[in-house]
Amino acid sequence: MRAGVVTPGMRDSAKVVDMPDPVPEPGEVLVRILEVGIDGTDMEISQGHYGEAPPHQDFLVLGHEALGEVEEAGNSDLQKGGLVVLLVRRPDGCINCRSGQSDMCIEGNYSECGIRGSHGFLRELLVEKPDFLVRVPRNLRQVAVLTEPMSIVTKGITQAMELHRRSANPAQVALVLGAGSIGLLATASLRLQGLSTYALDLVPKTSAKGQLVESIGATYLDGRSLGIAELPRQLGNLDIILEATGNSTVAFQAMSALGANGVLCLTGVSAGEKRLQVCADCINMEMVLGNKVVFGTVSSNSGHFERAIEMLADIEQNWPGWLGQFVTRRLPLVEFNNALQPTTDGIKTVIDVLIDIA
Repeated sequence: MRAGVVTPGMRDSAKVVDMPDPVPEPGEVLVRILEVGIDGTDMEISQGHYGEAPPHQDFLVLGHEALGEVEEAGNSDLQKGGLVVLLVRRPDGCINCRSGQSDMCIEGNYSECGIRGSHGFLRELLVEKPDFLVRVPRNLRQVAVLTEPMSIVTKGITQAMELHRRSANPAQVALVLGAGSIGLLATASLRLQGLSTYALDLVPKTSAKGQLVESIGATYLDGRSLGIAELPRQLGNLDIILEATGNSTVAFQAMSALGANGVLCLTGVSAGEKRLQVCADCINMEMVLGNKVVFGTVSSNSGHFERAIEMLADIEQNWPGWLGQFVTRRLPLVEFNNALQPTTDGIKTVIDVLIDIA
């Protein structure tokens, strides 16, 4: 079978290789991969910023956003031909991992498929334990590749709303920083909860991102002409902010923009070593006197994946066809290298693993 691999730590090492077809052992399921989404993490691993190969191997199969079809169900309760998405994180033995919350691991000895210590999903076939597979309804076939990023959003917004309930005043105004796939999914999720929702990015309102934001009743803000520091004066008390840029400067600006009793959820990972001068006393005072909360969220567990599938269905029901516009590029596996190059106004690149199977 073919697979898209990189050499962790080596820039621009992405290539397609042949690997032996996997053979399921008792208790395992054989899955044929249909689609794999590419995101910023994949691009940063390809650029050599991070990533870790499995033990005793010098390459890493990339890809952690995948939709597959059951080829052989083994002795599981899955059905041949059923659609599944795959969990990314593999637990260690800590108390959270043992309780099904590997996303909250405290020992750090987990692995993550396509990222750290375990091969990812950008291959034609793989074997997996049923516990790491989540069923997907057939009617979500066209958008289910978005389940993994949706699970990150679901986890982050659920926790942010729970934290905001410390206050008697309900959350009313939400701001999303970044209008990539995570940012757009967050915008839709917050709109479904009835919040006045704003999304900010660095492209014109006439762009695909801007039009997607506006088409669901949210407001798009062009960050090229509007600074984050100005937003509280224009939008009012920012109850919920979700940062989805991976830019550390933006993250600190968001801390200052956060309203009284507000909650800031950081989803972006900053891979560099940027230095930033900030008024530490100012931020500290604002956080304390304003009862503000800042938290980070990473990975997601099976419950988040299940809820993500429900959310995708809700979004499809409320705004039919909206999610389908996310995929701005579809490429075959042989064009793996091209998929790792960002585009000016692209949102989501998906590799269709089936395109060039004979």
